[in-house]
Amino acid sequence: MNLGRVIGTVWASQKHDGFAGLKMQLIQPLSGDGTRAGGTRVACDSVGAGPGELVFTVDQYEATLAFPALKNVPIDCAIVGIVDELNDQSAEVLASDDRGGAGL
Repeated sequence: MNLGRVIGTVWASQKHDGFAGLKMQLIQPLSGDGTRAGGTRVACDSVGAGPGELVFTVDQYEATLAFPALKNVPIDCAIVGIVDELNDQSAEVLASDDRGGAGL
Protein backbone atom coordinates (compact mmCIF):
# COMPACT_ATOMS: atom_id res chain seq x y z
CA MET A 1 0.00 0.00 0.00
CA ASN A 2 1.09 3.52 -0.74
CA LEU A 3 0.24 6.81 0.90
CA GLY A 4 -1.04 9.70 -1.20
CA ARG A 5 -3.22 12.81 -1.29
CA VAL A 6 -6.13 13.41 -3.65
CA ILE A 7 -5.31 16.62 -5.50
CA GLY A 8 -8.01 16.58 -8.16
CA THR A 9 -10.60 14.70 -10.16
CA VAL A 10 -9.98 13.37 -13.67
CA TRP A 11 -12.73 13.78 -16.28
CA ALA A 12 -12.41 11.85 -19.54
CA SER A 13 -14.76 12.23 -22.48
CA GLN A 14 -13.45 9.00 -24.01
CA LYS A 15 -12.30 6.01 -22.01
CA HIS A 16 -12.30 2.21 -21.98
CA ASP A 17 -15.89 0.94 -21.66
CA GLY A 18 -15.00 -0.82 -18.42
CA PHE A 19 -14.37 2.53 -16.73
CA ALA A 20 -18.03 3.60 -17.09
CA GLY A 21 -19.26 4.77 -13.69
CA LEU A 22 -15.81 4.73 -12.05
CA LYS A 23 -14.56 7.89 -10.38
CA MET A 24 -10.96 8.71 -11.26
CA GLN A 25 -8.84 10.86 -8.95
CA LEU A 26 -5.48 12.56 -9.38
CA ILE A 27 -3.12 11.43 -6.59
CA GLN A 28 0.13 12.92 -5.31
CA PRO A 29 2.15 10.02 -3.81
CA LEU A 30 3.65 10.84 -0.39
CA SER A 31 6.45 9.42 1.73
CA GLY A 32 5.89 8.53 5.39
CA ASP A 33 6.85 12.04 6.50
CA GLY A 34 4.35 13.66 4.13
CA THR A 35 6.75 14.89 1.45
CA ARG A 36 6.16 14.26 -2.24
CA ALA A 37 7.32 10.87 -3.44
CA GLY A 38 7.24 10.87 -7.20
CA GLY A 39 4.98 12.21 -9.91
CA THR A 40 1.21 12.39 -9.84
CA ARG A 41 -0.91 9.34 -10.70
CA VAL A 42 -4.45 8.65 -11.74
CA ALA A 43 -6.30 6.19 -9.49
CA CYS A 44 -9.75 4.64 -9.69
CA ASP A 45 -11.61 5.39 -6.46
CA SER A 46 -13.24 2.45 -4.65
CA VAL A 47 -14.03 4.32 -1.40
CA GLY A 48 -15.44 7.74 -2.33
CA ALA A 49 -12.41 9.88 -1.48
CA GLY A 50 -12.48 13.59 -2.22
CA PRO A 51 -9.98 16.36 -2.96
CA GLY A 52 -7.53 17.00 -0.13
CA GLU A 53 -8.00 13.64 1.58
CA LEU A 54 -5.09 11.42 2.59
CA VAL A 55 -5.57 7.97 1.04
CA PHE A 56 -4.07 4.50 0.65
CA THR A 57 -3.52 3.28 -2.89
CA VAL A 58 -2.50 -0.04 -4.38
CA ASP A 59 -0.81 -0.60 -7.73
CA GLN A 60 -0.67 -3.17 -10.51
CA TYR A 61 -2.58 -6.44 -10.03
CA GLU A 62 -3.76 -5.50 -6.53
CA ALA A 63 -5.55 -2.46 -8.01
CA THR A 64 -7.82 -4.74 -10.03
CA LEU A 65 -8.85 -6.57 -6.83
CA ALA A 66 -10.53 -3.39 -5.54
CA PHE A 67 -13.16 -3.85 -8.27
CA PRO A 68 -14.01 -7.59 -8.30
CA ALA A 69 -17.04 -7.17 -10.56
CA LEU A 70 -14.92 -5.75 -13.39
CA LYS A 71 -13.16 -8.16 -15.71
CA ASN A 72 -10.38 -7.24 -18.15
CA VAL A 73 -10.40 -3.56 -17.20
CA PRO A 74 -6.92 -1.98 -17.32
CA ILE A 75 -6.76 -0.56 -13.78
CA ASP A 76 -3.20 0.13 -12.63
CA CYS A 77 -3.86 2.18 -9.47
CA ALA A 78 -6.80 2.15 -7.04
CA ILE A 79 -7.73 4.06 -3.90
CA VAL A 80 -8.59 1.47 -1.25
CA GLY A 81 -8.75 3.51 1.96
CA ILE A 82 -9.07 6.97 3.47
CA VAL A 83 -6.60 7.78 6.26
CA ASP A 84 -8.34 9.07 9.39
CA GLU A 85 -5.25 9.53 11.53
CA LEU A 86 -1.52 9.14 11.02
CA ASN A 87 0.79 8.36 13.96
CA ASP A 88 4.51 8.07 13.46
CA GLN A 89 5.85 5.81 16.18
CA SER A 90 8.92 4.64 14.30
CA ALA A 91 11.33 6.32 16.74
CA GLU A 92 9.78 4.49 19.71
CA VAL A 93 9.75 1.16 17.90
CA LEU A 94 13.37 1.44 16.74
CA ALA A 95 14.59 2.65 20.17
CA SER A 96 12.94 -0.20 22.07
CA ASP A 97 15.12 -3.00 23.47
CA ASP A 98 12.12 -5.35 23.35
CA ARG A 99 12.08 -6.78 19.83
CA GLY A 100 9.63 -9.54 20.76
CA GLY A 101 12.24 -12.23 20.32
CA ALA A 102 12.93 -11.32 16.72
CA GLY A 103 16.29 -12.47 15.48
CA LEU A 104 16.92 -14.86 18.36
